[in-house]
Amino acid sequence: MTASGPFILAIDQGTTSTRSIVFDAKLGRIAASQQEFEQFYPHPGWVEHDAEEIWSKTLETARGAIAEAGVAASAIAAIGITNQRETVVVWDRKTGTPVHKAIVWQDRRTARTCEDLRAEGHEGMVRETTGLLLDPYFSATKVAWILDEVPGARERAERGELAFGTIDCFLLWRLTGGKVHATDATNAARTLLLDIATGEWSDALCDLFRVPKALLPRVGGNAEVYGETDRELLGAAIPVAGMAGDQQAALFGQACFHPGMVKSTYGTGCFAVMNTGTTPLRSDNRLLTTIGYRIGDETTYALEGSIFVAGAAVKWLRDSLGIVESAAHSADLAASIDHNEGVYMVPAFTGLGAPHWDPHARASILGMTLGTTRAHIARATLESVAYQTMDLVDAMIADGAPAPDVMRVDGGMAANDWFCGFLADMLATRVDRPAELETTARGAAALAGIGAGLFPDLAAIEAISNFDRSFEPGITAEDRKAHADGWHAALAKVLAQPERREAPA
Repeated sequence: MTASGPFILAIDQGTTSTRSIVFDAKLGRIAASQQEFEQFYPHPGWVEHDAEEIWSKTLETARGAIAEAGVAASAIAAIGITNQRETVVVWDRKTGTPVHKAIVWQDRRTARTCEDLRAEGHEGMVRETTGLLLDPYFSATKVAWILDEVPGARERAERGELAFGTIDCFLLWRLTGGKVHATDATNAARTLLLDIATGEWSDALCDLFRVPKALLPRVGGNAEVYGETDRELLGAAIPVAGMAGDQQAALFGQACFHPGMVKSTYGTGCFAVMNTGTTPLRSDNRLLTTIGYRIGDETTYALEGSIFVAGAAVKWLRDSLGIVESAAHSADLAASIDHNEGVYMVPAFTGLGAPHWDPHARASILGMTLGTTRAHIARATLESVAYQTMDLVDAMIADGAPAPDVMRVDGGMAANDWFCGFLADMLATRVDRPAELETTARGAAALAGIGAGLFPDLAAIEAISNFDRSFEPGITAEDRKAHADGWHAALAKVLAQPERREAPA
């Protein structure tokens, strides 16, 4: 191995898999290990994970990545953690054992609770304090559900016997042998419990959502030493020096350090995030105002649009329908036809995110004829992700953000050349793809490097950024409008569906 230390281990705990990546001192990937874990769907609209399995996969992949890198654990100068956001775990402080399966960000079981709170007139206060909307996507109503449904949990929480955390917090607890109960500002900002102006937990919101403050972790920055790993776990006591929610880590990994810069990550879902500087930009178009990152005493804010289903729709084509053999096959099928011929997919498998926020919408494929083939369906699936991204960018511009000069993309779907080209077409702007698609993990490593003192400032990260390819728009404004009009017509039909199947109460 020719790479030189010091090395950084990034733990990227995602929605369907956990990966650990060892980076060198220039944020070059040295070695990686990845494992998928089980998804649980106990009722329609419900999604759960086994937090114990997530922990075991995290430990296995961390050990595997270090072994593959061929370095001693003592050569790892810092660990950075990034994670699926909003997913909640409640565990016993003495044993570390979760009292219930983790409730995943995609889960819609608390949709009725959110509707009731909205009907009672609480959304204005919630939006003003948190920058978020009343939606089951976020953590607070999930926590309350666990406390209400697990016998004795609420009483134990009020006595201080239980701990709550998003996945970053749970992994930090386990890595430090139960010594550190803390989360970072970006994950805390997704719970519906944080005042994003002060960076502190809100008493009013804890009361509203019935979440005892005794459950909550300390809120830290994104680049600081939280604690050291238990020496027995990885073979050395390694500082955990950076943490961030996955989309903020990708924003950081893409070096979007200046106001107006925007990135879009395509994993299970799609998340477009724009740096808005040190002043929060409040949205009138149902986008989210959130914390982009906090370094030292300075908080940088972001405007975000969340799409719940992106790569997950391609996975559905492969695993549930057998229409494609692989993600790469979907690109081949899409490219095999010249036009979608009026076939559109609205991938509302778990409702619709921004800017619609309809938890009851359900997925549809519209415009099919007897001439429709699997190529049309594959193309419609890829197109749907580009259309949703277009809607997010349009909403950002309507909120007063500048039209982006370039969209920086990452995540698994960004490897798809056909998709990136169509995205550039629909955004009417250049799309830049980095050489390292795993920018979420790269961002976690960069934050840990700053936290551990390996990088002096953001400029040092910016100096080692690299991009692989750019995609320029290649269709006329008339064709772009025709595609967009067809998408919006299909979307309107889904939003107008009279039949709404709700999750059980």
